[in-house]
Amino acid sequence: MKRKISETPKHTLNDLPSGIDGRVTAVNGTGPVMRRLMEMGVVPGVDVQVVKAAPFGDPIEVRVRGYSLAMRRSEADSIEVSF
Repeated sequence: MKRKISETPKHTLNDLPSGIDGRVTAVNGTGPVMRRLMEMGVVPGVDVQVVKAAPFGDPIEVRVRGYSLAMRRSEADSIEVSF
């Protein structure tokens, strides 16, 4: 009988509650938008915090490396975090 290895569920930046600190573990997107986010400091190992969301939930404001950054929820869904 095979045993299943339990994995910890992967959380994305969308799952991070406002005001809670998290840490980026992976950036899974491709293309110019994800490359630009990485150039602005959203890389594995960096601390990140969701500050607030727009009235209809998109975009969200994220605090990373001491500055605020706005991103779409679809982009935040490509960024894995631990918290």
